[in-house]
Amino acid sequence: TAVGTRGQAPYKSVLTHGFVVDANGRKMSKSLGNVVAPKAVIDKYGAEILRLWVSAADYRDDIRISDTILKQLSDAYRRIRNTCRFMLGNLYDFDPAADALDYEQLSDLDRFTLHRLQKLVQRAQDAYTTYEFHLIYHALHNFCALDLSAFYLDILKDRLYTSAPASPRRRGAQTVIHHVLDTLARLMAPILAFTAEEVWQFMPALVDPPASVHAVEMPVVRTEWQDDALDQKWRLLLDVRGEVTKALEAARIGKLIGHPLDAAVTLTAPSPYHEVLSTYDDILDKLFIVSSVQMNEAADWSDAAYQSQEIEGLTLMVTKAPGAKCERCWMHATTVGENQNHPTVCARCCHELGQMSV
Repeated sequence: TAVGTRGQAPYKSVLTHGFVVDANGRKMSKSLGNVVAPKAVIDKYGAEILRLWVSAADYRDDIRISDTILKQLSDAYRRIRNTCRFMLGNLYDFDPAADALDYEQLSDLDRFTLHRLQKLVQRAQDAYTTYEFHLIYHALHNFCALDLSAFYLDILKDRLYTSAPASPRRRGAQTVIHHVLDTLARLMAPILAFTAEEVWQFMPALVDPPASVHAVEMPVVRTEWQDDALDQKWRLLLDVRGEVTKALEAARIGKLIGHPLDAAVTLTAPSPYHEVLSTYDDILDKLFIVSSVQMNEAADWSDAAYQSQEIEGLTLMVTKAPGAKCERCWMHATTVGENQNHPTVCARCCHELGQMSV
């Protein structure tokens, strides 16, 4: 009607999509009994899963739906939700206005995570602009599963659980978690509307925050947090971390260790890995989640040494960590038992307890 009466369509652009079909690509039909009603999906899985299914589908082709697909999306949703839940749980005593650290006060690990967060924001912005919603779903899920759960948050547990509550190390971790959570809530709001709102309502906020996540703007890329040189270093560290994980798994299967914190790792690495590892030698035990790490220029390796197939020249030796297990941080240390007031904890934990006047 508008074209006939006004000479133009009543919209600026049109987005078309394919048909919804079953898992085998057949059209929905009552006679076939393969109709999946939205109400039935909501009753069984919840509205968020239905929203996630819509966003995860590449609508330019026919869109498949089945119980298997919905169950897979339920697992992905739980990963996103549980990651947000973990971060919320560790912000219970954090006041952004009083406790947040400046970017310059953060560790390189924290800055690397903020750098990765900006990459996520850029990908999501581009995908929203071009209506490629499935790319947003994959980016959000991968960031929660890989960048956070399997890496940053896994390493961060030691700082969050063992550092004195108001220590710079713990406040730095909480600062980054708060930035990440704020960004994730805004990015997921158009897709996971209820989950994003839940996160927003429970998240510690600055003074006079908007009442709803749906009343705030989408995040923008903060170029001052982008650091390609740091990204290059940490990609090398991540490569080595992946090889250490393989060596630890081999040691666990061989019943040399039970938990990674039972292990001490000795390694020799080629350039440029050696230079980067040497720069961060004081945090390698936290990065690899073991009790101790020692760098060797060269050594007479036994047959039990792990030779990396991915990084030529990287050799790893996993042994049982010396000393007793600290009951507080679970790391093995020869300093356990030295403090009469705290005979079951290591020197590091004794220091943290001293900061807490315990």
